[in-house]
Amino acid sequence: MKKRVVLISVAAASAVALFFFLRAVFSGKLILNPVIVESLGPFSIRWYGVMIATGIIVAYILGRHQGLKEGIKEDYMIEGVFIGIIFGVLGARIYYVVFNYELYKGDFWSIFRTWDGGLAIHGAFFAALIVTFLYVKLRKKAELRFLQVTDIFTAVLPLAQAIGRWGNFLNYEAYGSPTDLPWRMFVPLRYRMPGYSGYDYFHPTFLYESLANIVIFSFLYWYLGKRRNFGEVTALYMIFYSIVRFFVEGLRLDSLYIGKTDVRTAQVVSVVLLFAGITLFMLSRYKGKPVKKAS
Repeated sequence: MKKRVVLISVAAASAVALFFFLRAVFSGKLILNPVIVESLGPFSIRWYGVMIATGIIVAYILGRHQGLKEGIKEDYMIEGVFIGIIFGVLGARIYYVVFNYELYKGDFWSIFRTWDGGLAIHGAFFAALIVTFLYVKLRKKAELRFLQVTDIFTAVLPLAQAIGRWGNFLNYEAYGSPTDLPWRMFVPLRYRMPGYSGYDYFHPTFLYESLANIVIFSFLYWYLGKRRNFGEVTALYMIFYSIVRFFVEGLRLDSLYIGKTDVRTAQVVSVVLLFAGITLFMLSRYKGKPVKKAS
């Protein structure tokens, strides 16, 4: 009982502190510095990288717990996650650069400066699926199922995304259109998108998506521990996140577009993943194989 009271007290105190912190930042009274350490040799330590790393670590800890319950050996989980992180980051960066090539074509080396931002979750998701498929096929000794691994991955992914979005916040990026809503966010002039220098306050779309991802994670992680068929959690992630991303993307000012059109890449991908998720859920629910817990 005492432990629970302490945890609740810490959570409540943290929520209050976060509220006042956000209020100061959103009002413009507190201006954030995206950099923690300005110069560490040729590199710098930025909050963006710290938040991404934190999201990955927390997601792995939770995914590991479920993986062990399903009989997956930890050695394979560590190996798979290590490979997945490398190719996930590569996929996220390649996706972003391809659809934002005009920004990088004049400075080749800027393509590698991921710590400045510029990672697309859809690119990471597709890369992770490909790497998982290849790993399961090539690592036959692991005795893994593709949809078993993707279920665990997609159950914890929303939490990693929720934490990672705070990296966008600390970079003053991924915000939305100008607004006068009470929860509007102040963006310093140097971080405003071209054409919006006359506006001070914008939609905190990072917060919208972060909160939505926490809700998605809570449901999927609970569902993961229930009796389910392989693929159901993967499908539900594709459905829920696609719905959230479609609407949040419509507010953002830094969207990636298909060619020179006004069609937002993330919205198109979200629609495709939504229908793919519905199809996968139906197949998994009625024709899939049930997950067996480790004895």
